[in-house]
Amino acid sequence: MHTDPNNTLNIKKAAVIGSGYMGGGIAQVLALGGMDVVLGDVDAETAHNARLRLINQAKTFEAEGLFDAGSADLIEARLTAAGSVEDAVADADYITEAVFETLEVKLAALARISAAAKPGAIIGSNTSAIPITELAAVVVHPERFLGVHWMNPAPFIPGVELIASDTTDPNVLDHAEAIITAVGKTPARVADTPGFVANRLQFALYKEAVKVVEEGLATPAQVDLVVSNAFGFRLALFGPFAIGDMAGLDVYASSYATLAKTYGERFAAPESLTASVEAGNLGVKSGTGFLDIDPAHTAALLSYRDQAYRRLSQLRAELGQAPGL
Repeated sequence: MHTDPNNTLNIKKAAVIGSGYMGGGIAQVLALGGMDVVLGDVDAETAHNARLRLINQAKTFEAEGLFDAGSADLIEARLTAAGSVEDAVADADYITEAVFETLEVKLAALARISAAAKPGAIIGSNTSAIPITELAAVVVHPERFLGVHWMNPAPFIPGVELIASDTTDPNVLDHAEAIITAVGKTPARVADTPGFVANRLQFALYKEAVKVVEEGLATPAQVDLVVSNAFGFRLALFGPFAIGDMAGLDVYASSYATLAKTYGERFAAPESLTASVEAGNLGVKSGTGFLDIDPAHTAALLSYRDQAYRRLSQLRAELGQAPGL
């Protein structure tokens, strides 16, 4: 299904500690990517039951066309359950910690994992927001530890954030990036700060959406309609900087000026945006913006954008309304 990471990284066995929704999905991806994966959890029964659940889920995904033919058999062959956390990580070359998202639980799990793992094993935490440097404090050999933040649901969302702590060996970061790429995901290196990049942006949007509802400007359902059919529609294909450069940074600056009249400093234009506009760098219309897109590619980029939006519209029409919404 994907390129086998064993060929280039000598990663023969992976362990996933925490076999719930996120950990289970990560285990499926690693197994489909060519690794033998061992599940570890609070006890042997929990890990065993999770293995059976993931195999059955893979069969359902395969029947629904979500996994390639033969995927369930691959997962069944490559996925095993361990009797303890220590047993799961003992022979692992790459370990994912995916336990409950609280500091105390993760610290306890990482202390056990790193004490039992081989000194050279790479350990990645799937924390959504806890700074990696804070977690590294309990890790034995913290130079082999980093954040590897998968998105939900792990089998189907391509993005994975990679976060180095103050003590992470740069070579470990390189290896983790190669592993994530080899199993078919798209890694992005980001700084070690609470929430990293994905959740800092996601939770900023969510908070503003709640404020809109609290102020009586729209209902939750109406907000979702606006987002999913307007700028959120674009975000399925492009990031905010690409969208801004294509729209025109002068348009953004002018809109911020209007927003700031009502909402104050919270919606004032960012200094770097103002400086870019004042310098005449307005995005693709002037040849440069935040992304410095080559003017020779402008026409092709805009054509791609329009074709992509059209295809996405067709896909949404084909899929129909999401059940229950």
